[in-house]
Amino acid sequence: MGRRKHRPRRGSLAYMPRVRAPRPVAQVRAWPAEARLGLQGVAGYKAGMIQLFMIDDHKGSMTAGQEICVPATVIETPPLLVCAVRLYVSTSRGLNTVSEVWASDVPRELSRVIKLPKKYDAQKTLERAEELVKGGKVADIRVIACTQPKMTNLPKKKPDIIEIRVSGNSVEERWNYSKEILGKQVRISDVFKEGEYVDVLAITKGKGFQGPVKRWGIKILPRKTEGGRRQVGTLGPWSPARVMWTVPAAGQMGYHQRTEFNKRILKIGSDGKEITPKGDFLRYGPVRSEFVVLSGSVPGPTKRLIQLRRPVRPRPTLPTSPPSITHVALSSHQGA
Repeated sequence: MGRRKHRPRRGSLAYMPRVRAPRPVAQVRAWPAEARLGLQGVAGYKAGMIQLFMIDDHKGSMTAGQEICVPATVIETPPLLVCAVRLYVSTSRGLNTVSEVWASDVPRELSRVIKLPKKYDAQKTLERAEELVKGGKVADIRVIACTQPKMTNLPKKKPDIIEIRVSGNSVEERWNYSKEILGKQVRISDVFKEGEYVDVLAITKGKGFQGPVKRWGIKILPRKTEGGRRQVGTLGPWSPARVMWTVPAAGQMGYHQRTEFNKRILKIGSDGKEITPKGDFLRYGPVRSEFVVLSGSVPGPTKRLIQLRRPVRPRPTLPTSPPSITHVALSSHQGA
């Protein structure tokens, strides 16, 4: 008998099922446990990619101390408006919302996204929330914030609503901080600093309904194959008499939620001319508001909402000091 041939399976089953995301805003399913008082994330809109030159400060790197070229992604992050504070209680089925305290001056554009309460007693709701916090029933505190796309070059008016966890030593400390920022704007410089690392959550580019060759990377069959070439050679054995879920098949490709860990913040600024290439960003335009530059690429197409979160898997060996940037290449557009 001849030697049996083996090969790795085509494609990865790590992201099954590959279905469309329910909406273009990613859902944050986990937050890190921190003692630092403040918000644990912000959000912005992807503008595009640039190239910059910096001094390599990674210890042990072959180019340590030398000038290197780094691809980077520019995310425009206009200030977030904190609209409400949400209190959670711990139950046998996880966290459940027990109270919400909304700001008195909610922006009018927010009514395009959600239905705001018409009859709302802010003082009574605040007193009830105070009783829950002092009674020790509150397990977690998060804020409901909305973006302000009107401050960017995006052709949209509807703000995107996200939920951000408030970290701190005690629940009362987090509650007092939440009351201070309620109804106010929070900038990215209030949450993150240059040199720190963040987790990036976004919805990837949608590619529609694709066949198994493009979706899974299977081989194209020989030219005389009966029934077609761009398909699997067999759907499975006689027993079990069904097609298993591991068989590469056609279906949705792209528009999935993905999380990338430990992306370094290279630069935070407010003057968009510092990072806008000549001719502006392709399919986006110039950066007009505050921005953050991350090392490497991030999921999603241009104009998509990108959420930045405190790292849940921090690596203590990575450098955290602000990087030394020597030059930002703006002569031509470097990609999207």
